[in-house]
Amino acid sequence: MSCPHLRWRVACIAFSAAICLARLGSSAALADSPPEPEGYRLSDYKAPVPATLQGARVLTTAEAFELWKKHGATFVDVLPQAPRPANLPPQVIWRDKPRQDIPESIWLPDTGYGELHPSMRTYFADGLRRASRGDKSVALVFYCLADCWQSWNAAKRALSLGYTNVMWYPDGSTGWEADGHPVEMRIAEPRPGSE
Repeated sequence: MSCPHLRWRVACIAFSAAICLARLGSSAALADSPPEPEGYRLSDYKAPVPATLQGARVLTTAEAFELWKKHGATFVDVLPQAPRPANLPPQVIWRDKPRQDIPESIWLPDTGYGELHPSMRTYFADGLRRASRGDKSVALVFYCLADCWQSWNAAKRALSLGYTNVMWYPDGSTGWEADGHPVEMRIAEPRPGSE
């Protein structure tokens, strides 16, 4: 057997081994992911999330970035926002914590909880109607932070509202920033009772 032929066989074996290891890594990640619940996640929102969302496309950071670059979807941030403390005296100025997220997103805070007050369900539906211009086939990408069930819940809720091109970006702004993609300051859409 000549040297070039031996090198070719070694390269093929190494390539096959790399593919097997990659598949094993993917299988291990899927095996470590919790299963999708029947309904919405109702507690412990900052925890490992499923690898899937039935009816939606799950995006990696690279896929989300490509969509964003091409203006191929509307990005919907659902990270919660702390409300003004109820016991804070009226004369005290309250400043919301600034949020840096994916540029050109719409921020609908507090819409990823498992159960929503009717006013918040309306707020979510109205926000999506504005974001999609009333077209339920528009591509919508839901996100918050990594390991945050709120974006999973929100994407599932959008599916229940009849949106047909729903995508879930589980790494959210955490993964986005870790890859060095741009962020911008975001102001939340006014919540019910905040006007």
